[in-house]
Amino acid sequence: MPIENTCLHRVFLARAAEHAGKPAICWGESEVSYHQLSEQVCRVAAALISVQGVRPGDRVGLWHHNAPEFVAAYYGILAAGAVVVPINNFLKPAEVEHMVRDADLHVLLSDPELIASAAELTTTFPALRLLPVADVLAGSPATAAGVVDRAPQDLAVIIYTSGTTGRPKGAMLTHGNLLHNVRSCEVVLEAVEGDRLAVMLPLFHSFMMTVGMILPLSVGGSIVLVRSLHPPKNAVLEIIRHQATILPAVPQFFRALSGAGTKETLPLRVCVSGGAPLPGEILREFEAATGLPLIEGYGLSETSPVASLNPIHGQRKAGSVGLPIGGVEMAIWDEAGSALANHETGEIVIRGGNVMQGYWNQPEATAQVLQNGWFRTGDIGHRDADGYYFITDRKKDMLLVNGINVYPREIEEVIYQFPGVREAAVIGKPDARRGEMPVAFFAAVEGQHIDVKAVSAFLKERLADYKVPRKFIELPALPRTATGKILKTALREHTVE
Repeated sequence: MPIENTCLHRVFLARAAEHAGKPAICWGESEVSYHQLSEQVCRVAAALISVQGVRPGDRVGLWHHNAPEFVAAYYGILAAGAVVVPINNFLKPAEVEHMVRDADLHVLLSDPELIASAAELTTTFPALRLLPVADVLAGSPATAAGVVDRAPQDLAVIIYTSGTTGRPKGAMLTHGNLLHNVRSCEVVLEAVEGDRLAVMLPLFHSFMMTVGMILPLSVGGSIVLVRSLHPPKNAVLEIIRHQATILPAVPQFFRALSGAGTKETLPLRVCVSGGAPLPGEILREFEAATGLPLIEGYGLSETSPVASLNPIHGQRKAGSVGLPIGGVEMAIWDEAGSALANHETGEIVIRGGNVMQGYWNQPEATAQVLQNGWFRTGDIGHRDADGYYFITDRKKDMLLVNGINVYPREIEEVIYQFPGVREAAVIGKPDARRGEMPVAFFAAVEGQHIDVKAVSAFLKERLADYKVPRKFIELPALPRTATGKILKTALREHTVE
């Protein structure tokens, strides 16, 4: 049966039956076979159904660090007929509360490192049940007999992506959306059962979820789950040890790896850059140092996520996010929604089986971005005469820190909670290691003094560490436009001075 006509967990179980003794996951010194992983998936599904009372369509949270247990839990939730709600493991409990409430989570799967943070949520949500994945996997074996079938149009994942209002929105992805994207990536990356995908980024990230986890397990390949990225030499050693063939990562990793290996020492055949724009300097540096093709792509959580890639064998254009992948259409629109010609700059829009069904519980936000089957990305760019797409600007105010979306409004709202702050604004500053770093500007209430260190500590208690500005600048007043809006262009100029 074509994978587009079934569901994610049935595709995995079919591959597990075909490759029972083959490694599904390589993890440090150990390996998890397809047979072992399929048993674990069934255990999780049985525990959710029989013990937790989870029913088809229920949302189940997954707050877990990268480990084989994440994979077992992800597919186990699906096998129970439920919807996976992956949670960024860098977030603090206060940031997770909205997701628990919005998705109406009653069960949350977690790991020992996060279970204490998860327990804090039960103060606000007494009915929330915490389930350590390791405890479930230590239980008695279960069979695939209890696996719940789902249709392609059924919801599989709700992945929360920050919004410009600072309130995360849940992008609804169906089994069909994700399998459509996996099939397209399989073709464009020429992925086969002999491939091993190196996973260096968090699995809650949509890029890693689809390309690093679902893709290999859908074609009968293997996941090389890298345990440690620091120093980069550790990651290289694991890639070599487990003979990884495809490496999807963000640009910063490729810069770090440029001096860590060559085509002769690295088993990789292709590298894929996503999650943030790939500077031409890093592309040229990496390919010159390693002799390996580094192809840049583009996508969003709302598109499952991959929408375009530079070709492996064709022309790779520096600064371009490539061509639309199979089954995906892209276009450039003006503000009125009319298509623009080559070389004209406008908003990038996407259409295809990979596009989300909408935002969970947010019909108005959905209507703003889904129009006549097209998804309005909010990203600005153009298309050249060869059909290659280029991004010239990004969603207003959004930052990309280590490949993760950060919206200044969310940080600003927390700064405003600090006693004595009159006004605040956050902008992004280029950073060689992180891609960008948040910089905060603020002005104090007249007559008050604000301790910058105290503000930083205040934010660290309430925000994920990567969102906390590395620099705070106090001004007598923030520059504003004639209509009273904070003039962020002037603040950007201030950081250059």
